[in-house]
Amino acid sequence: MWSSLVMILLLIVVFWLFFIRPQSKKAKEQQQFREALKKGDNVVTIGGFHGKITEVKEHTVMVSLAPGMEVEIEKSALVQNASQVGGQ
Repeated sequence: MWSSLVMILLLIVVFWLFFIRPQSKKAKEQQQFREALKKGDNVVTIGGFHGKITEVKEHTVMVSLAPGMEVEIEKSALVQNASQVGGQ
């Protein structure tokens, strides 16, 4: 009986180490990225649109996608551009 209890606990620890912990770390990094957004930053939406931030609001940002074309986008719809991560 003790061996099966130890195996279950070991399985829970392994699950936490390989799945829960990395996911929460990534979510924290995304939150920090969204809080640090400022005017002039280049961003990518989850839909794949690239643009430049022209205004930052509480929950949204205004993004210029092309000259004369600005859209309001939720901060949660922005992702950290993988090419910018290494260059920062």
